[in-house]
Amino acid sequence: MRTSKEIQWILPVLLIIGLGACDPQVSSAPDLKPAPHSDNVTFEVTPDAANPNIIQFENTSEGSFKALWDLGNGQTADGDIVLGEYPLEGEYTVVLTIFTESGQALNSKTVTIAETNVSMLDDPNLNMLTGGADDIDGKTWVIDSTKIGHMGVGPLEGDWPEWWQAPPEAKTGAGLYNDRYTFQLSDGFVYNMETNGDVFLNGAYGDEFENTTVPPDGADLMAPWTAPANQSFSLIEEENGDLFLKVADPTFIGFYAGARTYQIQELTENVMRIRYEDPKNGIAWYHRLIQEGYEHPIVPLPYKSEELADNFDDEGNVDWGTDQIASFVEGYDNPAPIGVNTSAKVAKYEKGSAFYDNVYIDLGYELNLNERSIVRLKAYLPSYNDYETVASNKESWASGILAQQVEVKLHNVDGATGLGGNSWQTQATVIQPVAETDTWVELEFVFSGVSDREDFDRIIIQIGGEGHGNPGIFFIDDFQLTSQ
Repeated sequence: MRTSKEIQWILPVLLIIGLGACDPQVSSAPDLKPAPHSDNVTFEVTPDAANPNIIQFENTSEGSFKALWDLGNGQTADGDIVLGEYPLEGEYTVVLTIFTESGQALNSKTVTIAETNVSMLDDPNLNMLTGGADDIDGKTWVIDSTKIGHMGVGPLEGDWPEWWQAPPEAKTGAGLYNDRYTFQLSDGFVYNMETNGDVFLNGAYGDEFENTTVPPDGADLMAPWTAPANQSFSLIEEENGDLFLKVADPTFIGFYAGARTYQIQELTENVMRIRYEDPKNGIAWYHRLIQEGYEHPIVPLPYKSEELADNFDDEGNVDWGTDQIASFVEGYDNPAPIGVNTSAKVAKYEKGSAFYDNVYIDLGYELNLNERSIVRLKAYLPSYNDYETVASNKESWASGILAQQVEVKLHNVDGATGLGGNSWQTQATVIQPVAETDTWVELEFVFSGVSDREDFDRIIIQIGGEGHGNPGIFFIDDFQLTSQ
């Protein structure tokens, strides 16, 4: 069994001293005793001699085989003897529910805490999350929307978003970036989620909200919803050092996927990274948040050029990112190992219903196009794609047809003049049409005409055009950034 230590505080900690007995057993005896009522539910309340803000509760009811507690501080427990911590002065209603072979019953008592114990609130992690007990307004966090990886997804057994990391501003207009999450200690362990009228949620949880709609990028759902004010939170540190943040139902943090418990992977004065599990889809989601008002320091990127290559058979020196694309599979079996490409493995590029899906390479430096300005790759466009039907969902300026083309773009995302999610405004782009289907073609994209630009730090590949929701499957191979 995994044990844990709660740095409780949300109206606080509970440490289970004794566990209840075995699961209920149904008796076949015809002469069961009468069902218990509230008078049969009794328990003792004993303050700790050294710290009266810590209370021991002991079930003294006769004939019960299970005891469940609501400690009145936002926490629950089970067992005949449990502890509750109450850092803040006030009155707390503690409810004990007992189970006997004849039924169940409950009773309650009011516990009065005379004085606040400030020392119980002075914890580094709690102070980092809330701003501390002296911060009357608490600390407000927002999604770090301008940075890559502010949202991501990976397998349950993993601890990083290895399947997908959101590019900057990828979920604009989806009801995510306008939300605020405030944690406050001065009035207790108070959590306020300010939605500004809408929230972003996974499609599997659409039945939990009314009037859902599809966001602008065509992925998942958004819904009109306002969170109730002055909810509670708790911070829990397990014995192995893992830190978990819980918020009260029905509130949540970020993209809703059924969770209200979040593992804190990083917590500093200005940055918080969380991981949470999606029970319906069996995956893990990730968010990076920053303190509201925080601005990332501008770190100039080096200006240089390196030879890049990836043949998808061997280990290349390219790390591929994805943006809105349905899937991008490296090391995929070559669908037609003939002609100019007989290699065994290629990359499968699947365009979905999103308008601007693509794959990209973040260089980590600003590209010197005077040294290398040519991108080469091989492409295979299958004939089974529909290249004629106009998409029902498309931008007004777009033709809406799945285009037989490959486009390579250069963007200025990070660095001293980086535009983040607005980098398309100053992009350089080269489009190569592909007239033939069901055959590999060699394509070249030359950017020597913009060699005076010294701010490009991302290479983007987009197939099938943009501004429409028509799907398509394509293949690429032998990517290169070269000088000749």
